[in-house]
Amino acid sequence: MIRVRVSPEPIDMATELAGVEAAGAGGVASFTGIVRADDGVELLELEHYPGATEAALTRLTEEAIARWGLLAASVVHRVGSMLPGERIVLVATAAPHRTAALDACAFLIDRLKTDAPFWKRETRAGGRRWVDARDADDAAARRWD
Repeated sequence: MIRVRVSPEPIDMATELAGVEAAGAGGVASFTGIVRADDGVELLELEHYPGATEAALTRLTEEAIARWGLLAASVVHRVGSMLPGERIVLVATAAPHRTAALDACAFLIDRLKTDAPFWKRETRAGGRRWVDARDADDAAARRWD
């Protein structure tokens, strides 16, 4: 089971995790990303390229399923305006054993940061600015090559 969703709607953790757990796996791993208030961030706006974003996330999820023998995987990413403390992304993976679920989950969050077309803009007291790509994200993604 693959579930990929890009939406401005809040992420319903119980529903998303229940869908992955229904695969009957021995291990389920998840990562939830939260909008941080680092350095006074008041609002985060996330834009994406509709169609291309979902295709990129689906391709990554299919790769994770093939590479780690997953029984299910879900990637849910929000777009639009979000406040600090709100969920921005959920990655959940289910595999026969924990190691595969954990590794696949880490792969998906690392790679979606670099391989999916999202653009972030922060609003702070001093104004708005686009967030540049980070070298640390590129390094994390490369470890899966």
